[in-house]
Amino acid sequence: MAKDRVIITQGKYVASAVKPEQYPENDLPEIVFIGRSNVGKSSLINSLTRVNNLARVSSQPGKTQTINFFEVGVKIEEVEGRKAFYLVDLPGYGYAKTGKEKRKIWSKFIEEYFLTSPRLQFVCQLIDIRHDPMASDVEMFEWLVKNNIPVLIVATKADKIGKNARQKNIAAIKRKLGIAEVPVLPYSSLKNEGRSDLLDVIGDSLVE
Repeated sequence: MAKDRVIITQGKYVASAVKPEQYPENDLPEIVFIGRSNVGKSSLINSLTRVNNLARVSSQPGKTQTINFFEVGVKIEEVEGRKAFYLVDLPGYGYAKTGKEKRKIWSKFIEEYFLTSPRLQFVCQLIDIRHDPMASDVEMFEWLVKNNIPVLIVATKADKIGKNARQKNIAAIKRKLGIAEVPVLPYSSLKNEGRSDLLDVIGDSLVE
């Protein structure tokens, strides 16, 4: 088995924030994870970092209600010493039960984070590979693109469908988002499939 080029050496929770003065002090690059409630974001973060329960997995959608910062240490094959970054976990969007008012507040502080964080490298937007992107997915994607924020689409729950369906569904995701060349990375948290690919992308962004 090939050795991973990028190895995560540690992951720890650092802070939860709803306003800039609560963001962590350290000047580390930030890689953001966002997606609809129940898209499997916490499972993916735990699979990626291999730290159990780093992000709490909840069967109740809409549990993450703050911006959560995790400090993650990495060792990159071609780089001396270790690197670190903040993995930033954002509240799920598109879940109506949290009530309109509350959702407005969240989107306000999420928007503020996106538009003011100087250290943001790119956003992993998670979309369930089994279904077409929903209106809220498309809206989120278009907003990120409009604000020149680099996006990688991570198609979660890839183990739930066969290889042929996977290609078809990835094509459907690109079509629905309206950008043929947007990168889409299939990921299975259950099987850690796609993990080394995603780590490579993270590694590249830290080395640049």
